[in-house]
Amino acid sequence: MTATAPAEVPPAHRMWPLYAAGFTTAFGAHGIAANLGGFSDDAVTSLLVLGGLLALYDGAEVVLKPVFGTLADRIGAKPVLVGGLVAFAGASALYVMADGPGWLWAARLGQGAAASAFSPSASALVARLNPSAKRGRAFGSYGFHKSIGYTLGPLLGGLLVWAGGLRLLFVVLAALGAAVALWAAVAVPAAPPLPKRRQTVLDLARRLADPVFLGPTAALAAATAALSVGVGFLPVTGAVAGLGTIATGAAVSVLAATAAFVQPAAGRALDAGRLTTGTGLASGLALTAAGLACAALPGLAGLLAAAALIGAGTGLITPLGFAALAAGTPEERMGQTMGAAELGRELGDAGGPLLVAAVATVATLAHGYAALALLTALGALLAFARRSSRAPGGTASATPRPAPAPASPARADPDAR
Repeated sequence: MTATAPAEVPPAHRMWPLYAAGFTTAFGAHGIAANLGGFSDDAVTSLLVLGGLLALYDGAEVVLKPVFGTLADRIGAKPVLVGGLVAFAGASALYVMADGPGWLWAARLGQGAAASAFSPSASALVARLNPSAKRGRAFGSYGFHKSIGYTLGPLLGGLLVWAGGLRLLFVVLAALGAAVALWAAVAVPAAPPLPKRRQTVLDLARRLADPVFLGPTAALAAATAALSVGVGFLPVTGAVAGLGTIATGAAVSVLAATAAFVQPAAGRALDAGRLTTGTGLASGLALTAAGLACAALPGLAGLLAAAALIGAGTGLITPLGFAALAAGTPEERMGQTMGAAELGRELGDAGGPLLVAAVATVATLAHGYAALALLTALGALLAFARRSSRAPGGTASATPRPAPAPASPARADPDAR
């Protein structure tokens, strides 16, 4: 049995805790990662230790996000969301109370495991609590707040560590996780698990191998790879070109701000019918590839063009990719799909920088950008070709999205949404 999406948009105050959860995971990830190397000499004694601490958080997410996504379908997304936020607060408080090198590893692992629970659950709730015709706007707003967390994490985290050390940053994260958990417990509507047909491992493999899942997930992975490469390597390119830290920092800020503000606009365009997921994903990949190509150009102009184009491309892909996944997923399997899609993004987050660094090691950084740009452009070509092959008569017109089905009378109660 597959339930229909709710027919009405939930009140704004019901969605804000989900956006806050997205901000929390982004702020926690980047706020600590950006400040471990410079402000924690007692715990980070070598580059190898720093790399291990950075990988610990992402490694936990890669392993556990699909697990917690499936759990959200089984017991309900809200309990997993609230439990994950409580666990995030507890893991952060662990280092505050213990304040030792070993406890930093434990706290970082706990934060990553907790984020693996509440991040896909929040995405699943964004999908389940909004009708299909309004999911673009909802995912655009969710992505906007995550982008703000990524942008402010290094800056605010640095200020907190400067003012009170690494412990103060963990104090703020513990308080933030606890506050958002309480807010979500009170304001987010219940979304109980739905009846589902028994699924075998073969059924799951077939569903995850379907282009309906693979296409948007691959686009999301490519966008995350390009974003990670832009944040990590554009400052290196600027420094090699003789640009100061202010110029390179401005370029990264342009990338982050563009990605943040494009997402809500893309979501609104999708809901209004001015944009389709096929066209939007293909265009976003093309913009991202163009931005990576511009990164190889010398000087500040190439740097800013790369930042703006990568930001616009990733900002276009992110809400449309999640909206496409939600539209192609049975409601009762939403958590599983979002967990698997988040896994794809994590692999892109790690794989993009690794690819660019590997090529740059044997050639130049410009060749590294070119390699990722080529792969991203290939994805854009495949997306455009798939869109054209689906259009009537081989034209490039997109297939219209079906109107959302009316809500079942049995689910008319607002609390059941």
